[in-house]
Amino acid sequence: QVQLVESGGGMVQAGGSLRLSCAVSGRTLSSVAMGWFRQAPGKERDVVVATSRSGGNTFHADSVKGRFTISRDNAKNTMYLQMNSLKPEDTAVYFCAANTRAAYYYYYTSPEDYDYWGQGTQVTISS
Repeated sequence: QVQLVESGGGMVQAGGSLRLSCAVSGRTLSSVAMGWFRQAPGKERDVVVATSRSGGNTFHADSVKGRFTISRDNAKNTMYLQMNSLKPEDTAVYFCAANTRAAYYYYYTSPEDYDYWGQGTQVTISS
């Protein structure tokens, strides 16, 4: 059983920064492909950043390129999403997700590719 626990959400002003954490238990990070998704009210859940099991291949949505960075601490089995230069349109519930059937060098951008999800953390950016 894989469990994902997110933390780090909150409310900041536009231009500010937040770092989200996703603590993984039940599998090591090298055995799962990971993704960060977000969902605003009335909208679909969209990928923000996705990374392969290897950690060497990463996808960034166009809307966050140059502002959001994914990283990992293998010793803590934790994935991070550093979010800088935040904008009001970044406001959403953010979810981390794990794909336990992933090929080693591939990242995955569809929610349907992921079989475990965290509970979500609210990020609110004020203008």
